[in-house]
Amino acid sequence: MFGILFFILFTPGVSEFLCSSSDLEMSYTFCDSAVYAFMFNLTPCSIMNQSAWKASLTWIPRSDISFLNIIFKVWYDGAKALYWKEALCRGVDDEYAVCGMLKGETIATTFDIKGARTKFPKGNYNIILEGFSDDSENNMVICLNFTMIVKQDPF
Repeated sequence: MFGILFFILFTPGVSEFLCSSSDLEMSYTFCDSAVYAFMFNLTPCSIMNQSAWKASLTWIPRSDISFLNIIFKVWYDGAKALYWKEALCRGVDDEYAVCGMLKGETIATTFDIKGARTKFPKGNYNIILEGFSDDSENNMVICLNFTMIVKQDPF
């Protein structure tokens, strides 16, 4: 139940199994054909009774990150459940460590993911995370497609 979620992504188009526990399975693919240097670690590999997860991220971006627009899309059992768009980096007074990084620099950071606000019902989730280094969404710097299978209701 307290497995570790860990992955290093270098090859586009390859589906990788991330973790499995009694209540959760996760895997990923890239949603574009680009090659990435990317690592993410999340503990524990469980959604039951979690108020926070510990996460670490290492990433070498393909372009400068003076601007970073994130789009987060979630589908639950085939139905669109969430669309969230946020400018994480605007070029001035940015609060995130990734902001201002240059192409080829290594971003290495750790953070908490708060989960107490979200209870995931049993089912299949597709989660798309897109990152763009411009406001027009033409310069994609990362795109990940996660599959999350929640095996039991948290209620």
